[in-house]
Amino acid sequence: MITLYDLAPSGNCHKVRLLLSLLGVHYHSCPVNLMDSEHKSVQFLHMNPFGQMPVLVDGDVILRDSQAILVYLAKQYGDHGWLATNDPKAMAQVMAWLSTAANEVARGPNDLRLHYKFGRQLDLVAAEQITQRLYSIVEQQLQDSDWLVGDHITIADIAVYPYIALSPESKITLAPYPALIKWVGRIQALPGYVGMPGMYCIAEK
Repeated sequence: MITLYDLAPSGNCHKVRLLLSLLGVHYHSCPVNLMDSEHKSVQFLHMNPFGQMPVLVDGDVILRDSQAILVYLAKQYGDHGWLATNDPKAMAQVMAWLSTAANEVARGPNDLRLHYKFGRQLDLVAAEQITQRLYSIVEQQLQDSDWLVGDHITIADIAVYPYIALSPESKITLAPYPALIKWVGRIQALPGYVGMPGMYCIAEK
């Protein structure tokens, strides 16, 4: 069985939990205790020398980085649509959004959440500017399509979704982004969807 070394408040861990659930893949969750510095233990650093979550273990496969884990799960347990592997252009677009998740999403809404929820000191002006530009780009993309790539959900959507859905904890209003709000609703309506505390919930609006 798959083991996911997990951190409950992490949006990066959530995207892995979400895809596992959407794919109907059973797994064992192993919470990592930051207070006891389990992420710095010899055993954990052997799996991920960066000491970060999530880490996924599937048999003799050990993977770090949430984007890489999404690619593995989509290829190993999903159909070709999750990675858009039948279309080189679309697959490249999926990879571009995975890069966006690791960069603009991380330095924008994720950083704002780290500040407002966990007290991390950072350049708020820069994070707010990155976030505003990111949300405007995502909004424009979703005005023309239900999904970030093509006419169906891919791991691009899963990668970008968590920290945007966690906007309330980043002190960001989604009101100026109606297409983005509808996209959040489409994801939350998927069979097998799992959320996490703090997320913008369409059902409650």
